[in-house]
Amino acid sequence: MQSNSLPVLVIGGAGYIGSHVVLELCEQGIPVVVFDNLSSGYKENIDSRASFIEGDILNISDLSHCFKQPYRAVFHFAALKAAGESMVNPQYYSTTNISGSINILNQMIESGTRSIIFSSTAAVYGDPQYLPMDESHPLCPSNFYGFTKLTIENFCQWYNKVKGIKFAALRYFNAVGYDEQGRISGLEKNPANLLPLVMEAAAGIRDHIKVFGNDYDTHDGTGVRDYIHVSDLASAHFKALNYIESNRDNLTVNLSTGNGYSVLEIIQKAKDITGNNIPYTISARRDGDPATVVAGSKIAHQLLDWKCSHSKIENSLKTMWNVYANHIQ
Repeated sequence: MQSNSLPVLVIGGAGYIGSHVVLELCEQGIPVVVFDNLSSGYKENIDSRASFIEGDILNISDLSHCFKQPYRAVFHFAALKAAGESMVNPQYYSTTNISGSINILNQMIESGTRSIIFSSTAAVYGDPQYLPMDESHPLCPSNFYGFTKLTIENFCQWYNKVKGIKFAALRYFNAVGYDEQGRISGLEKNPANLLPLVMEAAAGIRDHIKVFGNDYDTHDGTGVRDYIHVSDLASAHFKALNYIESNRDNLTVNLSTGNGYSVLEIIQKAKDITGNNIPYTISARRDGDPATVVAGSKIAHQLLDWKCSHSKIENSLKTMWNVYANHIQ
């Protein structure tokens, strides 16, 4: 059987980002199998054209059952991702992110699967030495979450050298927005990132949000981050698969708009979009949070012929609010 006729396996495909990638792959006519423990995702998020296996990457038996068949490639989204939490409970991040990823790579070897598209993070760069941060920026994570993702990238490099597994590592910061056609509507469970918390406050699901630090060296004292629409991330993951298959080469690229917004700017823009008040309180800084982090994506534009088509911040906020507003109705 030719490898491009095999299904792809999306691990974490019921989650927020994973489900949008599943949708993109199904739209491209690629057969998809989703493997997910549903701890942070919803089965309802999974496109009806994909098949589903419930299981956990920390359960070798679950993974072994899933990998009874070979796959064209693995898309890996199953990870804990809250930078602040990683500095408080690093043991959870070591087990899920690092040990879980090793389990996946080992099962890939056993099944003959030889390509992985890894959802990494631009947090591998740490405190910026220059902006925007490109792929040549020094790798020095400032939080444990970023360290775990960089460790997984390093494992991918070694499994490539020793076992010939091709990989793409896609680095980005904050995924935002929802499918513009409303085909995915499951809210994140126990969100820790800014935008879902802002939307929950706008929807009255929570009474306020915490702004961690207002004394950074930024124009309004709050942290500046870049935000990218999840549908743009999905198209980049599909293009990354094509790249490593066509070029038989590995790929490590940033995915970013190159624009940054402060926490207070995001809150104000969300107020404008939703028409609702978003109460907030100022809390102390969190360990591992740089003042400003914005990445650059020139290499992704060049190698993947990829661009941001959905990522204007107003569109990202609008598509998120459409989903949250439907839930409270």
